[in-house]
Amino acid sequence: MKCLSLLSVLFCTLPAFSQNLPQVTIPETQPLNIGVIDQLYSKELGEKRVLNIYLPEGYNTQDSVVYPVTYLLDGSVDEDFIHVAGLYQFNSFEWINRAPKSIVVGIATVDRRRDYTLPTTVSDDKKKYPTSGHSDKFIAFIEKDLQPFIEKKYKAGKTRTIIGQSLGGLLATEILLKKPTLFNKYIIISPSLWWNNGSLLNESSALLQDTFSQKTAVYIAVGKEGLTPSTPPRVMEVDANLLAEKIKSTRSKNVSLYFDYLPQEDHATIAHQAIANAFKFIYTLLSH
Repeated sequence: MKCLSLLSVLFCTLPAFSQNLPQVTIPETQPLNIGVIDQLYSKELGEKRVLNIYLPEGYNTQDSVVYPVTYLLDGSVDEDFIHVAGLYQFNSFEWINRAPKSIVVGIATVDRRRDYTLPTTVSDDKKKYPTSGHSDKFIAFIEKDLQPFIEKKYKAGKTRTIIGQSLGGLLATEILLKKPTLFNKYIIISPSLWWNNGSLLNESSALLQDTFSQKTAVYIAVGKEGLTPSTPPRVMEVDANLLAEKIKSTRSKNVSLYFDYLPQEDHATIAHQAIANAFKFIYTLLSH
């Protein structure tokens, strides 16, 4: 009976005791932000373009620190922006230090065939892709609209990197050969050099002359990718090697090249590994 009485007292006093405990407030969920979404009206393209922008840890508009800027083709949120921003965040950790803290500008895609391809003489491709062939306008957008916008609004330094894969790699190659000073670091992955029967491989370039004075690092990667979708088909690995050999032939002492063959990767899987590999070359070779 004494035990029962003790238990009764204990159970009666528990509610009163619990009322004196501090109440734990469960916080509401918060959005997880990795950057900002900006917009720019392009006079060169005659349209508004969406920019997904990653700002590195410690970015502060009130201090004097400036950052390298990476321009990412196919930079929509559902394309390459999130995983490339993550690569920059991870590789800029001080205990890893393979890339500097950087601003990443993801250029959201509108029409890849229109924006990333030069005009073609291949009639089948003209029929299949009627909007193609306007890379000149997109390059003008980068040069005259985008870079000035970023460098005015954000804390951008002098180091500019471009990353492009597939048709994006074709565009990055066209910029490298035709307007090489737009960027000083190029990450070109599985470039679609088959476009217009590989005409870019025959392009002359100031990059190849001994008078080219800008310090420039070029990283080219290709996986085990096989035949291209062109008629006649080409071999993507061969085209990537031809591009590397072309750049290697430069008489300029200011151009450095790293060619990376990744046989365990294919066209779908290569980008993430290639970009991680590129950091070890382009950010150790030149000053940040």
